[in-house]
Order: sequence, then C-alpha cells, then structure tokens
Amino acid sequence: MSGRTYGYNGVPPSKGKKGAKRYAMAVDLRRCTGCNACTAACKTAYDVPLGDWRIWVMEAETGEFPKTKRHVMPRMCNQCDQPTCVRNCPTKATFKHPDGFVLQRYNRCIGCRTCMVACPYNARHLLTDYRRDKRNPRNVADKCDFCIVRVTRGLAPLCVTSCTGGAMIFGDINDPDSEVARTVAANKTFTLRPEQGNAPQVYYIGLNEPIADPEFAFHHRSDQLHDRYNTFKKNSELGEELAGNIIDTDTGFFGIVGQGVHNMINFIATAPAKFFRGLF
Repeated sequence: MSGRTYGYNGVPPSKGKKGAKRYAMAVDLRRCTGCNACTAACKTAYDVPLGDWRIWVMEAETGEFPKTKRHVMPRMCNQCDQPTCVRNCPTKATFKHPDGFVLQRYNRCIGCRTCMVACPYNARHLLTDYRRDKRNPRNVADKCDFCIVRVTRGLAPLCVTSCTGGAMIFGDINDPDSEVARTVAANKTFTLRPEQGNAPQVYYIGLNEPIADPEFAFHHRSDQLHDRYNTFKKNSELGEELAGNIIDTDTGFFGIVGQGVHNMINFIATAPAKFFRGLF
C-alpha cells in the first residue's frame, strides 16, 4: 500500500457488513429544542474542562425580521467508518473499535494535536489541567466516544437518555430491526462533509444547509466557546485564575498580541498574592 498508513489499526469499515455491529446515531432536528441537556449531562459525567465540549449545540438564525427561524444542531464526534484521525495519529493513540467506536488511548497520546487538525468536524479538544478529579487524564486529546462504557453494558449514551425532545436515536445500524436503522431508512438524512470520505455515522434529519456549512460551523463554534469562556471568567472566582491560560484562535495578530499583553498584566497583578498564599 502506498502513502502514509501510520496510526491505522486495521479495522475496516463495518457499515453494512454482515455479522458485524456498527453503532450509529440519528439526530432528528425537528424534535431538538436546543435545551442543552445533552451538553450538561456529558460535561458533568466526563469531567470535561471548562471551555471544552464533547458535545455542543450550535445555534443559528436564518431569514430577515419578522420572518426569521431559529435552528439548533447538536454536534459531536461523527464516529466515522473511515476516520482520518485514526489514520493520522502517529502513536496509534486514536483507534477504531470493531463495533465502530472511534476511541482514545490516553496513555499513548503525546498531545501533538495531529488528530485535532485531521478531524474535519472540529470535534476534538485537548484536555487541560483544570479538571475536578486530579486522577483524570490531562494534556491529551479527547472527544465523544459514544459512551462505550455505557453501551457495552446495555445502556444508551448519556446524550440520548438526557434528550428532553427525544431527538437522538442510537443503536446498531447494521441491524435492520433497530430503531436507528429504521429511522434512517424511513427519513431523508444528511451527514456532515461526506466529500471528505470519512463515512460519518451521525445522521441528521431536517438539516439546514447554512448551519452545516464547514466554515460557518468552525467559526461559530470558536466564537461561541470564546464568548462562553469569557462570561465564565467574568463571573467566577476560578475564572480569574484561568484568565491567562487561553488565547483563542482566529483573533488576528493584534488580537493575539492584545490578549498576550492582558495576560502579562494579569500575571503581574496576581503573582504576589499567589506567592504569599503559598507561604501560609
């Protein structure tokens, strides 16, 4: 085989393969209320650091007043059947389970962010030091894993069980009698960026094209996280401690320099207090 193959763990595409399981999710956007219950449940259960998300809900408005419409769209790892993150991971920390889960070996991850760059869905993040449980991994890449620990015990993913509108349907898409297979077969569904060749296994019903646009999705998520993180910094005592640790991307040269100057001023102002606090 020619070309780059490191990181590939030899698990071939499994959708439609007889005798094999292939877990997938259908998201019915006609039933999604944008309540963010899925986000809250996931973030709490997995100790996701502030400013990062395994699953997030995009929001957008189309049209002109008074004829406007609000769109919401849960986003997560697409658990691709041919994932580029697996193919590009230099240490094989990212791998594909035979049942289709795309997973992460934290003990092998070197935090190089290659998988984050390779993912066309902006679905990965780097775990920071700011986690409630100090025993949890940090400074390694992470993402949604379809709650494999729950699924292998016969339970649905947290986002599915917490969805107040019943918009998320999960199961083995290779089983024609499963709810997810019947839902996908009975409805017109869309996947995100199919032209990338990743064969994503999150199927959307009632998808609005503007909100699914890759450029819109990337900048919208970046802007949304930036605003929410700044709100947290302004209203939380811990936020003052974290204020100098994140410089958002896409802020431009002057934005980055300005943030750097702000961080230095904040450090000079708070360093003496932190020093003396450590003495007593």
